[in-house]
Order: sequence, then structure tokens, then C-alpha cells
Amino acid sequence: MFQTFKEWFWLERFWLPPTIKWSDLEDHDGLVFVKPSHLYMTIPYAFGLLIIRHFFEKFIATPLAKSFGIKEEVRKKITPNTVLENFFKHSTRQPSQTDIYGLAKKCNLTERQVERWFRSRRNQERPCRMKKFQEACWRFAFYLMITVAGIVFLYDKPWVYDLWEVWNDYPRQPLLPSQYWYYILEMSFYWSLIFSLGSDVKRKDFLAHVIHHLAAISLMSFSWCANYIRSGTLVMIVHDVADIWLESAKMFSYAGWKQTCNTLFLIFSTIFFISRLIIFPFWILYCTLILPLHYLEPFFSYIFLNLQLMVLQVLHLYWCYFILKMLRRCLFMKNIQDVRSEDEDEDEYEEEEEEEEKGEITKGKERDCLKNGLGANRDLIPNGQHGH
Repeated sequence: MFQTFKEWFWLERFWLPPTIKWSDLEDHDGLVFVKPSHLYMTIPYAFGLLIIRHFFEKFIATPLAKSFGIKEEVRKKITPNTVLENFFKHSTRQPSQTDIYGLAKKCNLTERQVERWFRSRRNQERPCRMKKFQEACWRFAFYLMITVAGIVFLYDKPWVYDLWEVWNDYPRQPLLPSQYWYYILEMSFYWSLIFSLGSDVKRKDFLAHVIHHLAAISLMSFSWCANYIRSGTLVMIVHDVADIWLESAKMFSYAGWKQTCNTLFLIFSTIFFISRLIIFPFWILYCTLILPLHYLEPFFSYIFLNLQLMVLQVLHLYWCYFILKMLRRCLFMKNIQDVRSEDEDEDEYEEEEEEEEKGEITKGKERDCLKNGLGANRDLIPNGQHGH
């Protein structure tokens, strides 16, 4: 049954233009052509990147973060409580007032103590700035490296300057070593991001990240197997060139350099709009959708490729909406936060929680003063004043 499915899946009419056979893409005369089996190497390379990332974060990102003044955070330990822990893990992290009342009775605690316990417990699971900086620094380093490599690989290729060359003699286009490494490294990186999802900072758009990474791998794998390598390299360079600036903006945001962060984000936004809303639809899509029709009749993989690229363009418009929201915040509120995934700043949140706890303690003391009379506890009211 598996063999039948395999034969059906690799039917030539799904992948190649009419009259072209897989045998036409076999290596000959020193020319190497793409093979699906090449993609197996992306998995071990992904684990290799995870190892490199570990040492990069330890010996480069962490010292860099400390030089920016980002410290390892030591969070206060909470008193272990089996009942509250079970409720936190299996029911909800945000208990209602009714839940708090019931848990307080069950644990012989006050409602304020239960509320503080849940706040502290939630705070324990919030990622610290150091970890977020390390992740952004690693992504910045990779995107910078792969963008420079992409420019080096592509600057002398004729199809970069003449889009007709993308389809010249397709699909009998041999694979160049630079194309091989560009593709394999990019795909390995996205596999490594999927493998590290469990340990990375879990943001609000966790599911969107999973879908994005899988979609990127799917698109690159498909374009590899159908030998859309030339157009694929153009798609990759157009996407990578903007991501450098976003990750650098995040790094400076975590370091507290707001003005630098805002400047970098404005650069990112400009490059994003140019690359994703102008170059991609009017250059890449034109190249993959219109130009092939001068060479060959529409066939399945041509249609499937362009459907994926059009879905990608819809996602560009979706992200554009959020970037415009962030730009508005930058220009009119002088503050940038990644509204796609990082709506809250954990450190600010912790400060607010501490203030809230202090406020609750003060309110509690004021209530005690009112109950017991001001004579016995007058020193609790600053400057001889008391609450209304």
C-alpha cells in the first residue's frame, strides 16, 4: 500500500511539465540535479544548528545582553501549595473571585494570599528579558548570515537581473553548490525553530508561528522537488532581508534602548513594505505566474506553487496591518511593542504586580486601622492622613 501511495505521489504529471520525465533530471556529464533525498539532510543539520545556538547564546548572546545591562532575573520563590498548584495546572491560571473564595477556605488562607500566590505563580512562568534577548540575538545572527550568504550566492546569477532566465530551459536546470547550501541551511533553520518551540518563549501567536514554520518548510520542500530553485532563492532573499531589522529592534527593545529600537523598527517597516508589498507581488509573483506561460502550458505544480505564493501574499497583508498598528504606537505613543506576539512587557508586568501587592498591603493596613481605631495604629497612616 505504501509503495502504491509513493508511486502515485511522485507521478510526473503532478510535479513536472508535460513530456518531461524524472529520467530527464538524472545527473549526467558532471551536472547535478535536485533530488528529494537531499532534503533528508535538513534534519541532522537542524540539530547541528541547535547545538550551535546553545553555545552562541551562552558565549555570545549572554555576555552581549549583560553589556546592555540586562541581568539574570532572580524571582522570589512561592510557598508550595498542592491544592493551588493542581488548580493552576488543571483548571485555570486566572481564577475567578468565586474560585479564590473557595480555594481560600480549602487552604485556610485569606483571599489576598490566594490572589498573591496565583500572581507569583503566573510570574514564574513568564520568560525573563535575558531569554528573550538571547532568542532574538540568535535569530538576528542567523538572518544576517543567511542574507549575506544569499547576496553572495545570487549577485552574479543572470536570473536576478533578467527574470526570463528563471524559466530558461526549465526544469532541466542543474543544481549549483551555492543553491544547495542556501536552501538546505534555510530549511534546517526552520526545522530547528520547530524543534525548539517547546523551550522557546511561548508567545500569544504560538500556533501562528507553528503554522508559519511548517508552511515555510512545505513551500521550500515543494519548490525543491519540482526544481523551482531559481524562483525559490529569490523568494528567500526577499523575505530574509527584512527580518534582520526586526530582530535587531527586538534586541534593543529588551535592552531598554527605546529610541534605537524605534529607529530600527522604522527601517524594518520600510524594508518590509518595499520587499513584501512591492517587490514580492510585482516581481516574484509576476515571475512565477505570468512569465512561465510564455514557455509552457499550465500544469499542476505550476498552479500549486502560485497558490502557495498568493496565500503568502495574503499573510503579508495580514502582518502589514499589525506593523501599521505598531508604527502608530511608535509615532504617536513613542513606544513599540510587537503586537503580533508580545503585547505585554514581562518586566513592566512584574513591577505592576509588586506595586499592586504593596497597594493591597497598604489597603489592608488601612482597613485594619479603621476597624481598630486610629489611636492604636496612627503610625500606619503617612503624614497623619487616612484613607477615605
